[in-house]
Amino acid sequence: ALPAGMDTVVPVERVEILAGEDAQAIPSRIRLREVPAPGANVRRRGEDVGEGERVMTASERATSAHVMLLAALGVARVAVARRPRVALIATGRELVDDGDIAEGPRIHDSNTPFLRLRLRAAGAEVIVEERVADEPAAFAAALDRIRERDVDLVISTGAVSKGRFDFVPASLRARGAEVLFHGVGIRPGKPLLAARLAEGNLHVGLPGNPASCAVGLRFFVEPVLRAMLGMPAEQPLRLPLAEPAWRRPGLRTHLHARLACDAGGQLGVRPLPRQESFRLQPFLASHAWLVLPPAEAGNGNLAAGDRVEVYPHGHLDAWPWRLDG
Repeated sequence: ALPAGMDTVVPVERVEILAGEDAQAIPSRIRLREVPAPGANVRRRGEDVGEGERVMTASERATSAHVMLLAALGVARVAVARRPRVALIATGRELVDDGDIAEGPRIHDSNTPFLRLRLRAAGAEVIVEERVADEPAAFAAALDRIRERDVDLVISTGAVSKGRFDFVPASLRARGAEVLFHGVGIRPGKPLLAARLAEGNLHVGLPGNPASCAVGLRFFVEPVLRAMLGMPAEQPLRLPLAEPAWRRPGLRTHLHARLACDAGGQLGVRPLPRQESFRLQPFLASHAWLVLPPAEAGNGNLAAGDRVEVYPHGHLDAWPWRLDG
């Protein structure tokens, strides 16, 4: 606080000490190196945040910057939304744990660790993980165990298509679940399923292929999590295509993409090649998700420069503005 009657502060770096140069003593004589302006270097009460000024709104995510400001204002506690509690069920007798070696046609379970990390980044908490073979009874038993754990959302992977071992839709109906939809006009991830369990929980059945699983999580599960967290609907960027792109009739297409600036500094988006739903390498190379709308009648092509929707990897993720290549 300024002493009574004072209105200006002069930084010590702008003062020449003439007498009393002992570092432990207060100088007795000084010379100002410049004439200070009245009121210089004074921080006035309310200059940063005025009385009654709003510093956060409901549904806003509390970042470290928010916490710093709240702490500076003396606000020690705020009401927040609880992280939604999620249960994961991986289906498939072909799945093995990371690093396990087994006889016969087996694959390592890559979806579960991916979902575990992505759900945490999306604001959820994974509290149950189950793995079952292609047996309806084992799936039902897993749901029974989950029922005791007070979860908000159940996510299963695999067994939602139309093959011999795709038992999840029938198993859910047999337990009294209401299937809200099964199959959507997207690529990849068309067999995706959503149901309301008899206990009231929401169940999302994701396809087993990695890209299909990731698309279902990003564009169907994460909007649900946003609603549970009290957040508004996500708004994508609309960026120009850096090269022509082809879209399928009747299907909204989700592609791994990279962002890049052209010679004029215009930010654009380019889909990555070789994006079959089993491939994992595009996950490492991508900056974002590119969404192409269904093709119009007789015209599946989008030209370079056409604007398309672009989303970050996750709804809470920062945009990768420091781009390489």
